Amino acid sequence: MAVAGLRPRSRQVRLVVILGSLSAFGPLSIDMYLPAFPAISAGLHAGPSAVQLTLTTCLIGLSFGQLIAGPVSDTLGRRRPLLVGIAVYTVLSAACVVAPSVYALVGLRFLQGLGGAAGLVIATAAVRDRYSGVAMSKFLSTLMLVNGLAPILAPVVGGQLLRVVSWRGVFVVLTAVGALLLVACLVWFDESLPADRRRPGGLGDTLRSFGRLLADRSFTGYAVAGGLAFAAMFAYISGSSFVLQDIFRLSPQAFGIVFGVNALGIMAVGQLNRLLVSRFAPRRVLALGLCVSLAGGLLLLLGVVFGWGLPAILPGLFGVVASLGVIMPNTRALAMAAYPDLAGTASALLGVLLFAIGALVAPLVGVDGTASALPMALVIAALGVGALLVFVTATQG
Repeated sequence: MAVAGLRPRSRQVRLVVILGSLSAFGPLSIDMYLPAFPAISAGLHAGPSAVQLTLTTCLIGLSFGQLIAGPVSDTLGRRRPLLVGIAVYTVLSAACVVAPSVYALVGLRFLQGLGGAAGLVIATAAVRDRYSGVAMSKFLSTLMLVNGLAPILAPVVGGQLLRVVSWRGVFVVLTAVGALLLVACLVWFDESLPADRRRPGGLGDTLRSFGRLLADRSFTGYAVAGGLAFAAMFAYISGSSFVLQDIFRLSPQAFGIVFGVNALGIMAVGQLNRLLVSRFAPRRVLALGLCVSLAGGLLLLLGVVFGWGLPAILPGLFGVVASLGVIMPNTRALAMAAYPDLAGTASALLGVLLFAIGALVAPLVGVDGTASALPMALVIAALGVGALLVFVTATQG
């Protein structure tokens, strides 16, 4: 629904706010309740692995929901699938408030992720509808000014909420956020895919499109490299609450601040990326980001193995997380550059690889319970090595 009378600059700001908020569904759904992991464990009489499973199923929902929303948006346009997805997300967030057991919460989080996936995939597709190449990388970096606030504020808000409400209050807030975004999209989200650019649709067309993308070595190389780097952040997300609070005795509020500082790093590096891709090829900038991520992972691992403590662990985590401000815009822009006709489907495939790898990795950091930070450090360092190797061997300059 277009709003008449807006100047081009106002429309651009509105686009950044709307798309940035939509692409923040993932951080909002995950980061806000991270400080509540110990409280959920106690309140639902569940172990750390069972609580971490609520994160895994949400990631799976966010992943596979994109496989539905992306191709559907290539056929029906961006607006209608988006509104349905946000509505589903809002209803399921409300259902999480009254979850009677950890396994009910596990199932509800999966369905919540399915709904939220529409915002993630359609936000990127709508950017590709309008931009390509360096311009797309720059615009995705600009979105981090908005969606970067989610991982900064969400754990802080979650930590503060736990001072006055139970963990269920976190999902009350997520319900309110979903409802506000639904209203905002009803009023302000413009259709970006004209009818004459839409695909015919159908299962056969969707499968052929996925096959076309997966057969492109460069597309899959960028997608997997980005997915492995992104999975390192999810290993941090899954394990850091227990590691930093249970092992290093940070309070929920202090944990929220640490988490927010790392997210601020993503925002800052994302804006640095705008400057870098103006002077250097996005592929070279991406290589730098992957090297920084690997260096952070190795510092983290050495800090854990040799007992250097938080002075080494926190900078290592910062490097792993902040480098995503360079890695994510450039992997998406480079992977999607050749597919303007498959923006939704390509965005979906990129998204499913990101979240599927993250969902597989997240439980690994809890294999030793809360007794050691070593599993988290090993997983993060290994993912950093893998991401750089895939980039070097499977993509072309």
